[in-house]
Amino acid sequence: MGVTAEPEEAGTPDGAGIPDGPGKPDGGGVRGRSGKPEETGVRDGSGNVDGTGRSDGTGVRDGSGKPRPEETAAGADASETPQSEAAPPRSASVLRSGAVMAAGSVVSRATGFVRSAVVVAALGTAMTADGYTVANTVPNILYILLIGGALNAVFVPELVRAAKEHADGGAAYTDRLLTLCTVGLLALTALAVAAAPLIVGLYTDYDGRQAELTIALARYCLPQILFYGLFTLLGQVLNARGRFGAMMWTPVLNNVVIIGVFGLYIAVAADSDGTLSDAHAHLLGWGTTAGIAVQTLALIPALRGAGFRWRPRFDWRGSGLTRPMRSAGWLVLLVLTNQLAYWVVTRLSTTTQQLAHEQGVAGGAGYTAYSYAYQLWVVPQGIITVSLVTALMPRMSRAAADGDLAGVRRDVGYALRTSAAVIVPAATAFLVLAPWVIGSVFGYGRTTDADVTVMAGIMMAFAPGLIAFSGQYVLSRGFYAMSDTRTPFLLNLVVAAVNAGLSAAAFWALPARWAVTGMAAASTVAFCTGFAVTAYVLSRRVSATGTGRLLRSPTLGTHLRLIAACLPAGALAHGAARAAEGAGDVAAAGAGTLVLLLTVVLLARPLRIAELTAMVDAGRARLRR
Repeated sequence: MGVTAEPEEAGTPDGAGIPDGPGKPDGGGVRGRSGKPEETGVRDGSGNVDGTGRSDGTGVRDGSGKPRPEETAAGADASETPQSEAAPPRSASVLRSGAVMAAGSVVSRATGFVRSAVVVAALGTAMTADGYTVANTVPNILYILLIGGALNAVFVPELVRAAKEHADGGAAYTDRLLTLCTVGLLALTALAVAAAPLIVGLYTDYDGRQAELTIALARYCLPQILFYGLFTLLGQVLNARGRFGAMMWTPVLNNVVIIGVFGLYIAVAADSDGTLSDAHAHLLGWGTTAGIAVQTLALIPALRGAGFRWRPRFDWRGSGLTRPMRSAGWLVLLVLTNQLAYWVVTRLSTTTQQLAHEQGVAGGAGYTAYSYAYQLWVVPQGIITVSLVTALMPRMSRAAADGDLAGVRRDVGYALRTSAAVIVPAATAFLVLAPWVIGSVFGYGRTTDADVTVMAGIMMAFAPGLIAFSGQYVLSRGFYAMSDTRTPFLLNLVVAAVNAGLSAAAFWALPARWAVTGMAAASTVAFCTGFAVTAYVLSRRVSATGTGRLLRSPTLGTHLRLIAACLPAGALAHGAARAAEGAGDVAAAGAGTLVLLLTVVLLARPLRIAELTAMVDAGRARLRR
């Protein structure tokens, strides 16, 4: 599976290839499918937030340094305002910033689907595919575990704080932090390549040729750690200057490179039996790493255009870097707990694939099927939730730094409601249209009907958890905005335990054909557990009235109304897909999706789903222009 470093995060890489959430490499929801980092909101050398001296649309002050009028009215509690008025000030600007990122993410994910289809067509979903998937996931695991998660969760609030408190707008602090992180990335990459056999042995039970092949592929893919880190660091700089486009669009180049690499493999290995030779391993491993390198290097023109000149600084002593390092320490512990859960999922799913192969089970019921079902499932969260929260994160961090907990609460509630307007219908579509959606994306080349059936079942098991997964991502950013990484770690111990425990139970209790499907269901239960527990604790932290208003809040009401609309919409969508399946999977999936969307839109006004009607009205207004 070709992996891109884009935003977004259950045990497998997402569409962009960066795993996240309980049972996933970083488990903290730090990166998203894109693996892209969140906007830092750091000022440039001139002391301005975006380098222009004017607002970047996320609630920062204007060139005069005075608060905008709308910022002074930020203290209202969203839970005490009408739903239509619960959006935070300047929400239109936030939506525009999010739209820029979402557009790039849509194109990136669209080319990512083509990439995934080509990879599955080339390798299928059996043992060879599992070896490549494990090797290509290992760099993500190590990067997120040891440094990536800290960059995403700690960078934003710390750099915002530096921009506010330092006379140079945080320029020197930023140079020091970039230098320190780059040195760490180089050391980590070198150690990982040397330890490739040990790392692969931790995640698999392979021996013989399968072990040799997976270790070789891992060595070729592990240099991606360096490029993932540089992409994150440099992307933070661009986001800080209001340059969102480059970081969202350059992953398209990664996808194009990987499509070319696997297309070449299909051509040269057309007559093979599906096993990889050493030459094939070199092509696929180094070709995949080349895609990440191209993605990273493509940021350079945008950096020059933004006027960024990084000056490495090694005067770290007494520079204030101990604070982010302490915060990062708790996050590393959080990631480590999820790594243990992810290790359970990876180890058990690769073992399941071996058992299924020995028992003659039809379809690849192992790690690759789990990974690709997850990759498709996480797309809506990566496009909508990550883009929206990325735009809000700097403002949330500033509100937290000013002690404005009402502002944090307002932005978290707004992000939950707005993202749910898309996420809840998407989860419904994955549940009722899974066979046709999977067939449309992956049903080519070496992929059999049995493979599609297995992946569709896994997708259906994942589907209900998408709502909780997206919500957990938003809630965790509330803690990170307040520079609190300790609380998410403590909460996540429960989530990781649920995911690992239920995944192990599924492995031991279910037949090989259904074990990985059970692991996907275990992730769904873990996501829901994490969402509920985190919502309770964060509500107590940011609400003056505790959790008393939780059941009456506009946020919960929006979710319940969306679910009520999606129940009949899902039933009608499934019927439409069945009626159209004679024309193929693409036609069936398209017909079902269209019926679902039309039904939800028609029910939005009667059910008073303000966020959805606002989106529809905005779309109509644009069409009339």
